[in-house]
Amino acid sequence: MIHYVVSISRFTILLLFAFYTLDCFLALRMNIAPWKQTYYFVKQTIEMFLILINVTYVLYLQTEDRQVIFIAAIETVFFLLIFMIYGTIYENASKSLLNNMCMLMMLGFLLLTRLDISAAFRQLIIAIFAFAITCFIPYVIEHVKVVRNFSYAYAALGLLGLFLVLAFGSVSYGAKLSLRFGPLSLQPSEFVKLLFVIFVAAMYTKSKSLKQIIITTGIAMLHVLLLVASKDLGSAMIFTFTYLILIYVCTKRLYWLFLGLGTTAVGAMLAYRMFTHVQVRVTAWQDPLSVVDDAGYQICQSLFAIGTGGWYGSGIGNGMPGTIPVVTKDFIFSAMCEEYGVLFGLCFIFVCISCFLMIFNIALELDDTFYRYVAIGLGTVYGFQVFVNIGGVTKFIPSTGVTLPFVSYGGSSLLSTMAMFSIVQGLYVVKQRQEAHHNER
Repeated sequence: MIHYVVSISRFTILLLFAFYTLDCFLALRMNIAPWKQTYYFVKQTIEMFLILINVTYVLYLQTEDRQVIFIAAIETVFFLLIFMIYGTIYENASKSLLNNMCMLMMLGFLLLTRLDISAAFRQLIIAIFAFAITCFIPYVIEHVKVVRNFSYAYAALGLLGLFLVLAFGSVSYGAKLSLRFGPLSLQPSEFVKLLFVIFVAAMYTKSKSLKQIIITTGIAMLHVLLLVASKDLGSAMIFTFTYLILIYVCTKRLYWLFLGLGTTAVGAMLAYRMFTHVQVRVTAWQDPLSVVDDAGYQICQSLFAIGTGGWYGSGIGNGMPGTIPVVTKDFIFSAMCEEYGVLFGLCFIFVCISCFLMIFNIALELDDTFYRYVAIGLGTVYGFQVFVNIGGVTKFIPSTGVTLPFVSYGGSSLLSTMAMFSIVQGLYVVKQRQEAHHNER
């Protein structure tokens, strides 16, 4: 009986998520009627909860653990509360971003429930507190405009956070990533990303003179150098790429982008020669089977899992994701593909792409230069982080230890990504207010 339910669920879950993914893009079409867009958003919400019910039922049949139902019930109340609060307080919020945020979080909860139910419960509690903190951000963005006046303060806070990690951070897989406070740990780089984007946006809103470019680039390089010194090369890549996109968008000078890319290439070569753990990761990327018993074990297990799952997945509970080291964090996408299928993983990527496109669409329609730069920077951070994570676990690029936003286990990552989406929601509310003002004219 259970075998048949699991087999059928592979296709029902895939179909529901495929329809959800299609609705992401149908709702974003140009000149779509408001009633039809609302129809797609409501349909997405129904599809999301149907996936939650389907996966929870299969997990309960597999484990007979009532905690699975308990966690799913809390998730349902949590997501309904999010929709209710945004629908009441932020009527002009982006329903597309809101749905995607909830869907991606839900997938993270479901995957963690399968992999480590205690981690899933902790992640859910963190998500509740994170939402309680970040739900006020759109209101602040809409009503407070002084945030752009403290550019150097943002840089100082960011550099201080990265320096504390360098000086006192705990080592994880060869890199200093987090600060520990008893049983709790905090990864400052997750929050410094947001401060970094706001700092760069504020600097280039004031001026785009050569002096301003030199000062801003110098401070940006300090951020990257502190990350490199901590051996957090994944975050260093994200900071670097984000700055290159921002300097090009802000100055509209292509030579700054090429100069930055050239400098980054030289820096990458130096990092390869300086750090042995970088050489190990590159070797594991080039030929993981040659070092399968050592450095290549993780990436090999990841590829085996994805290949074993095939197009439609092995079915919930039928895979062996526990054989992948750090599967709840860096390699959770591999676990997703193993049991839900490669087609499901492709749909997941398209949902992330729709988030990226929506953020950039909001940025391009904003009249305020500072807000536009912030939105572009945050969209770049999100998109590149997704690329780095999935690229690493699929052997497209060397693995860097970067988490998958909303899905991977980790409180710092979840809180910072929720804050990122809340900032974008605030910018969307500002855009809607601008459009209403223009229509009144």
